[in-house]
Amino acid sequence: MLRLNARALLLALTLALPASAEPPPLIPREILFGNPKDSPPIADPTSYAIPQLSPDGKSVAYLLPDEHNHVQVWVRSLEGNDKGKPVTSDPRGIHAFRWAEDGRTLLFFKDKDGDENWHILGVDLPTGNVRDYTPVEGVRADLVASSPAFPDTLLVSINLEDRTLTDIYRLTLSTGALERVARDPGGVSRWVVDSRLRVRALVTTSRDGGTEIRVRDDEKAPWRSFLTVGPEELLDVMGFADEGRALLLLSSIGGDKARLVEMGIKTRKQRVLAASEEADAIEPLLHPRTQKAQAVAFNPARKRWTVVDPAVKADFEGLEKLFDGDFNVISRDHSDRFWLVQYTTDKGAPRIYAWDRQARSGRFLFHQQAELEKQPLAPMRSVSFEARDGLKLQAYLTLPLGVPARKLPMVVYVHGGPWLRDWWGFSPYTQWFANRGYAVLQVNFRGSSGFGKKFMAASYRQWGLAMQDDLVDAVDWAVREGYADPERVAIYGFSYGGYAALAGAAFTPKKFACAVDHSGPANLISWLRNIPPYWEGARAFFDARLGKLGNPQDEKLLETGSPLFRVDRIERPLLVGAGANDVRAPVSEAEQIVAAIKKRGGRVTYVLYPDEGHGLTRAENNMDFNARVEAFLARCLGGRAEPLGGERVPGSTAVVTTLGE
Repeated sequence: MLRLNARALLLALTLALPASAEPPPLIPREILFGNPKDSPPIADPTSYAIPQLSPDGKSVAYLLPDEHNHVQVWVRSLEGNDKGKPVTSDPRGIHAFRWAEDGRTLLFFKDKDGDENWHILGVDLPTGNVRDYTPVEGVRADLVASSPAFPDTLLVSINLEDRTLTDIYRLTLSTGALERVARDPGGVSRWVVDSRLRVRALVTTSRDGGTEIRVRDDEKAPWRSFLTVGPEELLDVMGFADEGRALLLLSSIGGDKARLVEMGIKTRKQRVLAASEEADAIEPLLHPRTQKAQAVAFNPARKRWTVVDPAVKADFEGLEKLFDGDFNVISRDHSDRFWLVQYTTDKGAPRIYAWDRQARSGRFLFHQQAELEKQPLAPMRSVSFEARDGLKLQAYLTLPLGVPARKLPMVVYVHGGPWLRDWWGFSPYTQWFANRGYAVLQVNFRGSSGFGKKFMAASYRQWGLAMQDDLVDAVDWAVREGYADPERVAIYGFSYGGYAALAGAAFTPKKFACAVDHSGPANLISWLRNIPPYWEGARAFFDARLGKLGNPQDEKLLETGSPLFRVDRIERPLLVGAGANDVRAPVSEAEQIVAAIKKRGGRVTYVLYPDEGHGLTRAENNMDFNARVEAFLARCLGGRAEPLGGERVPGSTAVVTTLGE
């Protein structure tokens, strides 16, 4: 009798699906990517765009389009079910905001057409008056810290005197006065503030591209070096502990995975608060007043929390039962009675709950895109396999509904960073591709964060080399498992993902049927020469992880990893999208590779958005580019597509250049 292993049996059963199985209806792009009508938009849980609880716990602020379809900040009662009212009226729209600790000021952030020179503005809710707190053109400002104990004060970073350095200023909300309290010594990646809102620690890049932590006793004392490690270690400061006598660290020192550690400033004694052999510690939850560590997350494939403060143990036990999804505590009121909690799941929009710590109960507030609840969404599952050198890779696989899971057209959807990662949960892009008939593979290739220092170090100086090999090995795995048709695999990505798409087209020209690059570097040498001014202090970081400009051997490595210098090998269809004001991957990167393809008589479609930067902020432009991507993939892979419906989406500023067929 023929014996089948589990995988072969599953494949055999899949092949036996009835021929009458049909794919679900198309999910309109408007629902996936357009501005939501009745609920706040989906947002990255680390961004300012998530809903925020007011300091008194009575109101919620969130983003929603106004009658002109411009996204504004709205405020509603926590107890009510009405939409509330908009408190901003910006014609470009608002995409980041925060409550000030005074409870009457709502802060929001604006740049000019994607130039990333952010201004901090505030609207006074009782009067509706708006003030620009950083009204200098060409200056980039950001919020560093606030404290309930100092409701009229913010600490902000501003590169006012030197565009490459971000000094720290104390901002008085009621008067708008700015007072500098810390000078950037160069290369600062994080400023750390104690519970009295004093800047007492910083994280900077060391000369070899590693990490140095400096501390001081008060704002008048000089900085002194506290801890320095090489680029092979994972080290960051999350805050102060033990009433300012210790630092709370994420540290891989002495092991492979980053642990949550408390380290005495004078004693240097370490206490491990939480650790895992599977993944790095991430996202510690700190008490907003005392900065005491209360819980920390680990995410090998799904997020799990480890509670380190017994005071919140019952809360986390309750939150685990409230809804079946991965969750984050995203906002707390001053009394710490009410929490806003965001749950994410793979088959639905993120949900926001209000958690009452006194009653130990949660109440559903809204979905972050209610219309998605009616749509046919596909499940995402974690998979793992080995790269060619034996390194274990974790990835997420999403298969289209209603069709046999065999020899499908597939999209390799590459995350940006590259030192970020893919997560389990809802992704409008993943669901979009799956709904159009494609298997979707999201690979946490070497260098993706959260998998330990050896995994991270395996990516150093490997752009276009082993990092790209991981994506190719992932495709080969999907083909071996029977999921993907080797002749119908596309590669798509934004930022580093866009670079990987170009690299896939240039370095492995027969592996991918087509490629989509959105805002990715094409020439690593010119890209490193043109990094934004505020990255200049971290130049040694890029030297260590990519290669050093001016070093002939390193420049040869950078040239080897640059798709521009292999443009003659590109033979498959290519779609390139860019924002004219991009400072992270300047538009010259897209223009270089398009010009090189034109010179050799190749084919490419190039879409430029004159009023955008790194990413498409305006909904009309985002919808326009996605419509072009959808039509492009349908032509290349044979999937389904919703028509564009004209030369461009109404209101979009797309400028399209088509070369070749």
